[in-house]
Amino acid sequence: MRILSGIQPSGTPHIGNYFAMMRPMVESQARGEVFTFIADYHALTTVDDPAALRSNVLGVALDYLACGLDPKRAVFFRQSDVPQVTELTWILSTVTPLSLLEKCHSYKDKVAKGISPNHGLFAYPVLMAADILLYQSDRVPVGQDQKQHLEVTRDIAVKFNLQFGGGRAILKLPEAEIRDEVAVIPGADGQKMSKSYGNTIEIFANEKATRKTIMGIVTDSTPVESPKDPDTSHLYALYKLFATADEATAMAGRFRAGGLGYGEVKKALFEKLWAYFEPLRKRRAELEKNMDHVRDVLRQGAERARVEADKTLAAAREAVGLR
Repeated sequence: MRILSGIQPSGTPHIGNYFAMMRPMVESQARGEVFTFIADYHALTTVDDPAALRSNVLGVALDYLACGLDPKRAVFFRQSDVPQVTELTWILSTVTPLSLLEKCHSYKDKVAKGISPNHGLFAYPVLMAADILLYQSDRVPVGQDQKQHLEVTRDIAVKFNLQFGGGRAILKLPEAEIRDEVAVIPGADGQKMSKSYGNTIEIFANEKATRKTIMGIVTDSTPVESPKDPDTSHLYALYKLFATADEATAMAGRFRAGGLGYGEVKKALFEKLWAYFEPLRKRRAELEKNMDHVRDVLRQGAERARVEADKTLAAAREAVGLR
């Protein structure tokens, strides 16, 4: 089973990235063939500073390796080091109905947040489809917000296979993997955590910055003495990510009983988060001492990825008549 996912270097990875995609991919190394990439082509839709993009790519690579990705068990690469994906994107674009892209909520959401409505942002789902289909992926771990894009990927693959396959499945239809407990991770403002919204809690920020972010999480005005519903609290949802089952149950009981202030919950969340990522911070510091190794990991991963990409692209070219 081939399991694939990618992460944009449009900023610093946050705990939403970690729980929805990075940790599942690390865990997937024990059950299948993992392909994971740094989506720098995608990042061009929002990052217009070349130096920042280069820095972000290496930063994401460091973060991912620190989180446990093993280049001996996973194919880890930079998206732009496999240019075959752009050719497949164009081929897929010719069979993608405009109406399919017009239905995608991610484009509308990002434009509503002030991101420039350029063609790359609109056509993002086609490039994402090429990312997935190029490697004949079986499973794609994603957050709930990316489920629609996986459905678009499947629709594009079905249309391509019907139009050019002659009864053959040239492109494999992938399945989304969405963990219910991390389907949507709230940000500091209660919305979905996203770099685009500026509401993230970074994985490897320093202690002062992390504490400030957590203590600044937006809450309602319910008095300390009043009971609170943990099931509707984004603060509790964040705490539960790091707590044991018993700790989460106990905290939920305190919410319902009343007498619990949000400040106390924020302090507990900070302590849990800081302790959770402590070994990962140490690993990252060690990796950062040898950036040549990090670059080599990406280079070697790209070499392996191109081998698989060439197989799919050759089949697609032949199917449409380019060869």
